[in-house]
Amino acid sequence: MEPHLLGLLLGLLLGGTRVLAGYPIWWSLALGQQYTSLGSQPLLCGSIPGLVPKQLRFCRNYIEIMPSVAEGVKLGIQECQHQFRGRRWNCTTIDDSLAIFGPVLDKATRESAFVHAIASAGVAFAVTRSCAEGTSTICGCDSHHKGPPGEGWKWGGCSEDADFGVLVSREFADARENRPDARSAMNKHNNEAGRTDKYDSASEMVVEKHRESRGWVETLRAKYSLFKPPTERDLVYYENSPNFCEPNPETGSFGTRDRTCNVTSHGIDGCDLLCCGRGHNTRTEKRKEKCHCIFHWCCYVSCQECIRIYDVHTCK
Repeated sequence: MEPHLLGLLLGLLLGGTRVLAGYPIWWSLALGQQYTSLGSQPLLCGSIPGLVPKQLRFCRNYIEIMPSVAEGVKLGIQECQHQFRGRRWNCTTIDDSLAIFGPVLDKATRESAFVHAIASAGVAFAVTRSCAEGTSTICGCDSHHKGPPGEGWKWGGCSEDADFGVLVSREFADARENRPDARSAMNKHNNEAGRTDKYDSASEMVVEKHRESRGWVETLRAKYSLFKPPTERDLVYYENSPNFCEPNPETGSFGTRDRTCNVTSHGIDGCDLLCCGRGHNTRTEKRKEKCHCIFHWCCYVSCQECIRIYDVHTCK
């Protein structure tokens, strides 16, 4: 980590994990007991870890939106784990830690870019769905509620093109990304890219530092001028990822030993790449499955139970 970023470290240990000041530890609201009780018990905004003052005001003024915010982050994590299921880092979450991904998101890598984007998209989606279904009285397609949760923005109800959910996500998820450093600029860009949900690739950037009236400000510039510069729909990052082949508590890598790999694939989920050249083990596994299913008029399906044998390949 660069020396000028050391000041961003939060000066305390939380659950044994060191957390960056810019780390969205409020995401932990989507996991564990605090999330499961959210719909049935009163929510104390002050108990949500990591909220900046603007987010705290938002929570207190529009508290019935918060279950949807939590649900959105949960959906984002699930989608991340689905899309990364065959990669060396598979979006693993850590129990009993406010930094739910561990140190992986400490650096400004491709993984950080994707997680910020997908969590932001999840919040926009969940809030829009909640409003459209009428589960929240604070918003809805047939009414408009006005009242500033923060500076310069008013509620406007939901709409078919998800504008309302995007606005909530922008107001809440971006509230802490107001620092004059490169990581804040990167997070804000990737949050917005996720809200369009049309990101195509991740572009490597370099950090530029210049002086403004408020002091030194860091901005991002595309590293390779020969390539097309990133658009608002592209993810951006400026630090290289670890290879995630071996366990490393400093980077948050769990390694890939014992991970299931695809012996016929030449991609990242294949045994060659996923196992980092260490080779793989093969075992046979018996599974009970429904088979010979028949539809009966009317109206049920009857099936037999078959035993099938599969080869399972795992990384050494």
